[in-house]
Amino acid sequence: MNGQPRRSSTRARLNTSNSPATSAGRKHKPDYWILILTALLMTIGLVVVYSISPGLAASQNVSQNYFISKQLIDVGLGLAVFALAAFTPSRWWLKATKPLIIAALIGSAVVMLTPVDEIYRAHRWIRAGGFSFQVAELIKYALLVWAAGFLAEQWRRGRLGDFHATFKPLLIVLLGIGIVVAKLQSDFGSAGVMIAMLGLMVFAVGIPMKRVFLIGALVILILGLSIMTTSYRRERLTSFLHPQEHCLDSSYQACQALVSVGSGGPLGLGLGYSVQAYGYLPEASDDSIFAIMAEKFGFVGTVIILAIYGVFITRLKRVIERTSDQFNRLLVVGILAWLSTQMIINVGAMIGLLPIKGITLPLISQGGTSLIFLTAALGLVFQISRYTNYNVTEPTSSITENGRSSDRFDGRRVRRPYNTPTATRPRT
Repeated sequence: MNGQPRRSSTRARLNTSNSPATSAGRKHKPDYWILILTALLMTIGLVVVYSISPGLAASQNVSQNYFISKQLIDVGLGLAVFALAAFTPSRWWLKATKPLIIAALIGSAVVMLTPVDEIYRAHRWIRAGGFSFQVAELIKYALLVWAAGFLAEQWRRGRLGDFHATFKPLLIVLLGIGIVVAKLQSDFGSAGVMIAMLGLMVFAVGIPMKRVFLIGALVILILGLSIMTTSYRRERLTSFLHPQEHCLDSSYQACQALVSVGSGGPLGLGLGYSVQAYGYLPEASDDSIFAIMAEKFGFVGTVIILAIYGVFITRLKRVIERTSDQFNRLLVVGILAWLSTQMIINVGAMIGLLPIKGITLPLISQGGTSLIFLTAALGLVFQISRYTNYNVTEPTSSITENGRSSDRFDGRRVRRPYNTPTATRPRT
């Protein structure tokens, strides 16, 4: 009886300080691998876009410098926001939750009033002259910050199992994603990324698995209803299941992507050679850039690129494992889900394992809004990596007789590497 209040008190002290140094340990060198891998992937994107610029320019009747100039501007802005986020305390974003949500709501309203493009008829972009802004990326960032703050607070108060306090708000947010992003903006891919972000954060914080399964069942139900009640989504599903029967119409991009991937062979055609970029493969510089890389670099080259993403995900997991502040930890969990889910959807679509969803390849594809918000998120991880903790001051695990770890995080069995350090008890 005497031990339980003390444990609750320790949890209550965790995440109450506004100082990262207080809640997550003394400041030290950040994880420079986050910066190196971010710059490496953006450099690969620059090289690929530059190499296909002549083909893109010829097919779209624009200057050869148009695409590479745009990509250089986007990369420059991405590096700027990475640096800004890297030197902004993570707790500042918690204070900015309401402004981010308001901006996302205003953007969602404005995008519905913006005339659609002749080519892209979905209400996804705010366009003004040569400027375009994809509202879904702002919604991702606002969702990331809100969910991390909300779940960390519910964890601190011990209300993760409370239906009205925790589960009901999450259901409302899921419904909002389904209506605003999937339905009104017709952006199923971004909605999937957001659901993955929220789902992994919910799992990581330790919400009871019954609730997690219920959320998953609800998502599947909404997904099925949205497909069955929308004609063009039914057509896309049919085209995905039988692409060879629709290669001249609804499955054209998917078929051309497979042609591009297959023509690369083991080692690729070479950096200066590409056939598909000359108007055959739609969205060659953004959504379909992985297929272009497969054509140029071959199987070996694409495996190396996927390995870079694998290393990136490993570094993010490393930051999660060593972050003792719950808010910071959940931020990185959400960013890991953001990066990995978007990469899986894009690559899966290009090799025929998933339907085409119009999702960019993280940090490589052309797409300024996506690149800027993702680099801002990664800059936030870079900032958090300065305050990771290498020492577990309160053991929360034990080793069973057979040598296996019985570590539990919030009641859930996990492997030893995920054993999160807890805050140091104040001296008494």
